[in-house]
Amino acid sequence: VQLQASGGGLVQSGGSLRLSCAVRGFFPDDYAVAWFHQAPGKEREGVSCISSRDWSTYYADSAEGRFTISRDNRKNIYHLQMNSLKPEDTGVYYCAAEAHYYCSFQPGDLLSWGQGTQVTVSS
Repeated sequence: VQLQASGGGLVQSGGSLRLSCAVRGFFPDDYAVAWFHQAPGKEREGVSCISSRDWSTYYADSAEGRFTISRDNRKNIYHLQMNSLKPEDTGVYYCAAEAHYYCSFQPGDLLSWGQGTQVTVSS
């Protein structure tokens, strides 16, 4: 199972970025995919997740209303559209495959992590 995150960059407060997560080595219908955020000096936290069976989506309170997770079934790519970015959104964003079809955000339930992509939001 391989995941590769991309799309990070430097953006001003209020701006937008779209992160992408390319997956290989598993059937997208089998595993949920989640995005995590690790701010400088802090632990990694779940931001958003999409389940694999009914495509239900879940968001942390900090992301609700600003971020949108989606899945491109043809290309096996997951996206995280991030709007109205704030300086506190700065950090490394990782995508991860959960070891089941539903979302849990539990580190022990994650099948594989991808390499992160850096997002920096300037004030």
